[in-house]
Amino acid sequence: MNMPTAPQLGSHSPLGKVLSDAIGYWERRRIGYNLALAAVVLGWLAVAWTRLRGLFGIEHLLALFVLAVLANVCYCAAYLVDVPVQLSAFRDGWRRRRWLLWLVGTLFGMTLAWFWIADEILPVAGA
Repeated sequence: MNMPTAPQLGSHSPLGKVLSDAIGYWERRRIGYNLALAAVVLGWLAVAWTRLRGLFGIEHLLALFVLAVLANVCYCAAYLVDVPVQLSAFRDGWRRRRWLLWLVGTLFGMTLAWFWIADEILPVAGA
């Protein structure tokens, strides 16, 4: 009796090619994602500097670091969409349009950063 085998992850297997393509695509764009989020933070610093300048203690910088790590973990959600679609019959069309996922995800991340600062950080800074 033949037992089913696990999917091959070599670079020549279909799954290996899709994973290599996804990593190559998304990791190059992670820089732009991080720059966009940094622009939101720097924008808030420029606009509300007088209220935010007191928040540069070690605990606030560590919180900022944790939020940056969480934002990059959220960025990895793109793989949960990209890899299955690339393994489907929609691969060719998807590869031409997946920049839309990057754009929507980046705008969503920027929106979350904006509202997080406005709702959680500024009220603490004003107190």
